[in-house]
Amino acid sequence: MQFYVTQNHGTEPPFTGRLLHNKRDGVYHCLVCDAALFNSQSKYDSGCGWPSFYEPVSEEAIRYLTDNSHGMQRIEIRCGNCDAHLGHVFPDGPQPTGERFCVNSASLSFTDDQNGDQMKG
Repeated sequence: MQFYVTQNHGTEPPFTGRLLHNKRDGVYHCLVCDAALFNSQSKYDSGCGWPSFYEPVSEEAIRYLTDNSHGMQRIEIRCGNCDAHLGHVFPDGPQPTGERFCVNSASLSFTDDQNGDQMKG
């Protein structure tokens, strides 16, 4: 699933990702290159079935591309460092940004702030 998502621009089935319900404090990294992507403080439950964040750790962390596949117009998000597919961003998120970064768990790893434990999505 991880290769399918990150390299073939796939999507994991909703509500199946290992990191969907993770509520620990820490940082979400790109599974492929380990670049920091999102802080847990920006994660929220959007109800969409994939981990959702309202902002990345930095502007450089994410690359944005127009995605016209499947008869839809969307904005694809990729790792700004290695170009791995992460998911999509939508303009229906909470304040302060109003954005919802909808990310496949399979494209992420998580590092716990408290004990340094790592978990792959």
